[in-house]
Order: sequence, then C-alpha cells, then structure tokens
Amino acid sequence: MNMIKRPIEDHGVIGDLRTCALIARDGSLDYFCWPDLDSPSVFSALLDSDEAGLFSLSPDWPEARRMQIYLPDTAILQTRWLDDLGVVEVTDYMPVCQREDRQPRIIRRIKVIHGTATINLRCAPVHDYARADTRATQQSGAVTFHAEGQPTLRLTGDVDFTMDNAAAVARFTLEAGESREFIFGADEDPHLDEESGNSLSCFQATLDYWRKWSAHSSYRGRWREMVNRSAITLKLLTSWQHGSIAAAATFGLPEELGGERNWDYRASWIRDASFSMYALMRLGYVEEAKHFTHWVGRCVENSHSDVEKLQIMYRIDGGTELHESELLNLSGYAGSRPVRIGNDAWHQTQLDIYGELMDAIYLANKYGEAISQRGWNHVSRMIDYVAENWNQTDAGIWEMRGDPQHFLHSRLMCWVAMDRALRLGEKRSLSMPAERWLKARDAIRADIWENFWHPNGHFVATRHGEFVDASMLLMPLVRFVGATDPDWLATLDVIKEKLVSDGMVRRYNVAETPADGLQGEEGAFAACSFWYVECLARAGRLDEAHFEFEKLLKYANHLGLYAEEFDSRGHALGNTPQALTHLALISAAFFLDRKLSGEDPLWQP
Repeated sequence: MNMIKRPIEDHGVIGDLRTCALIARDGSLDYFCWPDLDSPSVFSALLDSDEAGLFSLSPDWPEARRMQIYLPDTAILQTRWLDDLGVVEVTDYMPVCQREDRQPRIIRRIKVIHGTATINLRCAPVHDYARADTRATQQSGAVTFHAEGQPTLRLTGDVDFTMDNAAAVARFTLEAGESREFIFGADEDPHLDEESGNSLSCFQATLDYWRKWSAHSSYRGRWREMVNRSAITLKLLTSWQHGSIAAAATFGLPEELGGERNWDYRASWIRDASFSMYALMRLGYVEEAKHFTHWVGRCVENSHSDVEKLQIMYRIDGGTELHESELLNLSGYAGSRPVRIGNDAWHQTQLDIYGELMDAIYLANKYGEAISQRGWNHVSRMIDYVAENWNQTDAGIWEMRGDPQHFLHSRLMCWVAMDRALRLGEKRSLSMPAERWLKARDAIRADIWENFWHPNGHFVATRHGEFVDASMLLMPLVRFVGATDPDWLATLDVIKEKLVSDGMVRRYNVAETPADGLQGEEGAFAACSFWYVECLARAGRLDEAHFEFEKLLKYANHLGLYAEEFDSRGHALGNTPQALTHLALISAAFFLDRKLSGEDPLWQP
C-alpha cells in the first residue's frame, strides 16, 4: 500500500456551483476538475503522485503548525501556518459562477500576518485525468498550460515565474502585511486580467454571496454551526445551471485502502431526492429544493413514456449515459486501484428509486408547488409500473454487483411509492385507479411482514434471509412501521449488535452478503450512522441518540466535512464531501434537537 501524503480528511473544499476543488492543510490544491464537476481533472495528485497535477503554495516553514478554517458562513477557505518566525495565511475561493459565459477560476491569496516568510509556489496541472502531455509557456506575469485537444489554462500573478519543465515555479519573500495573489482559470477568460492583483471587489462579492445565502437558513437549534456547514456543502455540490446535486465532489477515493471499491460519485442520484428535498426545505432553502425538483422532473421526462427507462442516477446535466472506465495511468489513493470514472450502476435495475422519487414529489407538493396535470400523468404511469413489478429482484440500494435479490429496502420503497401516490391523489383530488393502487400497497406490506421476517423475531434484509443491513433503518423514517413498535425495536437491537461500533454503522457484513460481488471489505457508512441516531431518537432513546450524535460530530474533519465512510479508527474513507452524509446529519440534528427541546417534531421522511 502506498504511503498517504495527504489524507482524505485533511482537505477543505471550495467551489463556484459549477465545479469544486480540494485543498489540503499543507496548502496543496491536489484535486480539481475543470470546467465542470464531471469534467476531466486537471489536478489529480490526490489519486496518484504530485506529478499527476498539483498547485502548492506555502511558506518555507517545515515545522509550522498548519490549520484550516472557513470564513464564517461562507465557502471561503483559509489555510494558516503558525511558527516562531510568524504567521502566514492563504485564502482560497472561487467566484460564484451563475452566468453561462463565466468560466470557473480559483483565486489564491497569500499574506504574511507578521514576521517575514519565503514563499514557495509550484503550479503544474496535467490535463485529462493526468493522461495528456501538458506543456507550459511563460508570458509576462503569467504561465499558460496547454495540451492537444484540451482547454488552455492560465495562471496569473505578480511574481517572477520560472519554468520547471511543465510547471510554473516561484520563490519570493514577503514582509508583515504584504500579500500576493494568483488566479488560475481559462486562458481566454478576461477576468484573469481584470482581477489580477486587484480582486478585492470579487472577494467581497463572493463573501457577500455566501453570507446572504447562509442567512436564509431557518435552523436555530443545537449544532447550528455543523448544520449550516452541511448546508453550504450541499450548496457547493449543487449545479446552479441544472439544479442537480452531485453525490460527492470526487471520483476514485477508496472505501477500503488498497481495495477495489473506488467509484465515481460526480453524478446525481434519484435516491437522494427525498433526503435533499426534506433537508433543503426544512432549512428554508425553498428555491434550491424547487430547482432540484425541476431537474428530477426533466429526468423523468427523459424516460418518455417508458418508466422502465427511469435510471437510478443521471449526469449533472440530466444526461443518461455514465459509461464506466478505468484510469490505468493513476496509481490510486494509497495504491487503491482501479481508479474509475463513470459509473455502470446507471443501467442497474433498482426498484427503490420509484419510492424515493415519489416521496420527493409528495414533499414538493406538501411544502411547495402543486403538481401539474402533465406531471401527474407521468406519476400515474410510474405508479402503474410499480404496482405491476414490485415483486421483482433488483440490485438494491447498495448497487450490488452480484446476482439480483429480493431486497427489503426495495420492497419498502415500492410501498412508499404506492402510499405517497395514494396520499397525493387524495389530497389534490386527482384522478387515479385508487382501488388497484391500494390493493398493490397492501400486498407489498403483507409481503414484507410475511417474507422478510425472521423466526427469531426481527426483520431481515433479503426475502427469507438471515441477516440485517443498515438500509432497514429507513423503515420508521418513511413511516412503514412505528418507531416504537416492539417488532421494529427488536430489529433495531439486532442492527446495533451486528452493524454498529462506537456509533459507526456498516451498511452490511460483506461475508453475509453474497450479492456484494466484490473483493475485500469497506468502512462504516456515515449516512447510515446518522440514520441510526434518528431511529434512536424516534424510539425515545434520547440519551443514547444524543451521545451517539456527539460522537459522530467528532468524526467530522477539522472543517466539519464528511466523506462517504469511516475506517475502524473513525478516519475518512471514500469520496468527499458526500451529500448523503450531510443530508442525513441535517435530518438527525433537526429531529433530535426538537426532541431534546420537548417539542413534537413535524413529520419527515
């Protein structure tokens, strides 16, 4: 296994609502896809060596203490060095990209607060996932980076650059109060010239944007700072142009060090729809929820009248094809190969997506806009399909690569699809075959109780199976079973015994899940860990829920960010930052806070 130079959890994220970049505590920008989040990377050192693309900016203080903070209520990141020789800070941000003619750009400003410091800069992008032969050309106050068939990029700054092969290099000294600024973006972008050395207005506009956006949050409960950081993280993963929310900012980061579970999460999953709707609306971000609903609606329309074409995931722009391939040139984070781009799960059958989509539509109607007649026609065709096909095998919520199974979660969400459609149709007095849908809903409920129930007195993850998995934690959250029902509490206890360790919840035990179909193990799933807290709170186990929640907060990184999973020591694994984790945190915090305050929480998915 390769040595880890910059751990996953050592990173902060910045973005402009079009793409994101990761910056480590040593001042290195080692992951960045340009111009869009799902475009090829131009800095890929996180997934290989520094030769795969790195932009480092730091004082020559090897023994300094390094810290990172966000400016309050913003996505503007500061990396700080504290040393006997003084204090230096780097401020990193991306001006918010909300016009089609704007290209993403990163602004990095380094300033000496006190003392004197020699600064080292090295900017060496490598186009096309580090596969291209990137060349650099020096100009006056700038360096351009170009490769055949790739966009030309440019770095500007008020220093004397020198060249080291295809890298721009600078070494300069700053006194207390002095600063230098560097802008990285498209060669043809006029803003690089306009803002070079004078971007205070751009900085202020970015600061004002994020603080104004954060002020819209209606959350006033406990853990407000963590909830707001989660909301900002979700916003960073949101496309201003399309309204979709990416599952994570990255691709290829492993669920097991040295293992093969390395996926591309730069796409939007239908499954996250209801969680996104709930979290955004509950915090007061109605516009974001509305845009996401419209994006989902366009995806449904892309399936035309054939609901079998409804996919579990779509590209950020709503496109349908996400063909998976392996980047053989990258050694992978900690030697974890293969590094994959694209995701072949897009053509899997996962019946649960109909329930999650219908739950999102139901929530949108409950808290937002009423469904249109055309929209209801789409819904009716979808629900007719679920009524006829709920009893099929599929790949399940965990996107198993082995043989299809009858999964409880898929069955559960088919029940949700039928239930929410019936509720919505009745509430809005919409035409529907109510008797047929009601019959299907009741049949699904009966199937779950009869065929997913173990003789030892608890639910199981597969039909006539023996074992549990963490997706079962959603049973009370979607109101299939009461949160204090003795049969559910018995199931919750089995999940605790089999899957929970110090508040960290595994999705399932690989040895008990033949459908997994992959080699090796994986970490604990962060979103499931927050679902577990919410289940405890709903069951009335408030002291336990409170303590487990506090432990999970300590597993966040130094900036309050979460990746997909935790290893056995609580360190980050998998793609980062992950939307579903932050959505689950918001939901758990909202419910637990209200319970601890003695209030009756409103219904939530």
